[in-house]
Amino acid sequence: MTYVIDRRLNTKKKSEVNRQRFLERHRKHIQRAVQEAVDRRSITDMERGEQVTIPAPDVSEPVFQHGAGGERTIVHPGNKEYIAGDRVPKPEGGGQGGGGGKASNDGEGDDAFAFELTQDEFLGYLFEGLELPNLAKQRLRGDSTFRTVHAGYSTDGTPAKLSVLRSMRVAKGRRIALSATSRRRLREIAVALEAAEQSADEVSRRRLLAEQEKLERRVRRVPFLDTTDLRYNLHVKQPQPTSQAVMFCLMDVSGSMDQQIKDMAKRFYLLLYMFLKRNYEKTEVVFIRHHTVAREVDEQEFFYSRETGGTVVSSALRLMADVVTERYPPAEWNIYAAQASDGDNWNDDSPLCGRLLRESLLPLVQYFTYVEISRREHQSLWHEYESVSREQPGVFAMRQIREAGDIYPVFHELFSKDVRQAS
Repeated sequence: MTYVIDRRLNTKKKSEVNRQRFLERHRKHIQRAVQEAVDRRSITDMERGEQVTIPAPDVSEPVFQHGAGGERTIVHPGNKEYIAGDRVPKPEGGGQGGGGGKASNDGEGDDAFAFELTQDEFLGYLFEGLELPNLAKQRLRGDSTFRTVHAGYSTDGTPAKLSVLRSMRVAKGRRIALSATSRRRLREIAVALEAAEQSADEVSRRRLLAEQEKLERRVRRVPFLDTTDLRYNLHVKQPQPTSQAVMFCLMDVSGSMDQQIKDMAKRFYLLLYMFLKRNYEKTEVVFIRHHTVAREVDEQEFFYSRETGGTVVSSALRLMADVVTERYPPAEWNIYAAQASDGDNWNDDSPLCGRLLRESLLPLVQYFTYVEISRREHQSLWHEYESVSREQPGVFAMRQIREAGDIYPVFHELFSKDVRQAS
């Protein structure tokens, strides 16, 4: 028999490296599973992991086996009928195992390999290829985090923070400074001694030797390391910029917005919120609902309360501008806005919406997205927003959602790196 024994020691995090290689190898199956999960999951289930099934032929691994020819001895466990030298008849036909499935005549089976994606891996594939625009603003605030950084050296400190290299460097400099004059005089005496020996001046030679011995004792008295030489690493707490963002959710809640449309809008908002959380340390959400009048509300009222009446979209845009002015200075916050509507609006109000976007909101925000959840023909609000989108493609974007299956593809289009670079 041939034994292959792997005696290599497992390195640290070897399993993690192997897992990443496995995920990269089966990327297409994982991406398909993630897209299917987005379509079928409920809103509250979006952040958990996912089970991915991979067909058996795609998970085959190389194996060691004997080549053709030669003689070999194989021990089959459980043999009670045959001994060495017996000829075993070849089985006729196919059979059926005890697994409950049907035998295959071509060697192919229905087995598949399943494994679990973690939450971070699932979200990583969910938002792969996406980026946030203008991800740059950072500001120090009172609740900023701190990190310990090296800030030079100090003459006081604990033994654990002693810098040996710096201390030895200071000690060497001190010894050079204190003995420089004596060493220079010793070099001069060496030259004078050589001249006195050549001239046979015994008196001068003895005088120079006495002075040389005195100077050497002085040099030796300079300590190799003194307490004044000790230097300690100095560490201070440095405030770190806190990357923060605020997401404004604007939605029409008039009578034409039924619960199905609101649920689709909620899925879009949820994707955007999770995307922001992955890119910013601190993320706040502001919910603004409107019909003819806009109000800032909590999440429960935003998604589930319903009112009747007409639609005046400009009221929500005005309220958003006021909230930004009062609480979210653009110099300190990355401001994103997402507006969802079925497209209804008072015709005379649509030009005002375009003017508010151009003059008041788009100069303040990082990115403004508008999604129209409707299967009807576009109305005046869509056409007004189209002109805004053409004027400022890097800041304003708009798409239409007709059914729940369009939510993720539309979100991917709005934040795709390739689309944004092209614009």
